[in-house]
Amino acid sequence: MRKKSTPFKRLLMGVLILIVIFIAVMWIFATSGKAAEEVVGQFYQYEQEGDFANSWELFHSSMKKKFTKSNYIQDRAHVFMNHFGVETFSYTLEKPEKIKTWRMEKTAPVLKNVYKVLVRQTYKGKYGHFDLEQEIYLVKEKGDWKIMWDYNK
Repeated sequence: MRKKSTPFKRLLMGVLILIVIFIAVMWIFATSGKAAEEVVGQFYQYEQEGDFANSWELFHSSMKKKFTKSNYIQDRAHVFMNHFGVETFSYTLEKPEKIKTWRMEKTAPVLKNVYKVLVRQTYKGKYGHFDLEQEIYLVKEKGDWKIMWDYNK
């Protein structure tokens, strides 16, 4: 003969199931933010090394339409290394912030499930020390986090 489950046991099981679901959802969001942050870190590591070809590869396809790979490589090296008179820079990343919707520019499509990371680059060059801050946006494209910049006015 089977014992009947008490209402307390059913309630306890329901609460435990909800807790497990909540933890799973929080873990998924936390790992997504961490993965997005790692892409930003990789991008700036390439930039530090002057490896602008590989940093360009981490751009979203919409960004790649803004400038060709060869133009990006020439511009980044010219502006940051030649004009600023620096060989490299240091950087810090703030914690990724989840954004429900965002668009790269007014005419661009609205994107969902975007992360924003504030990056602070510190340069020490012939014109002194200075910081450059930029918000970097990350969007999944074909299963990979890709970098976008804000062109909204």
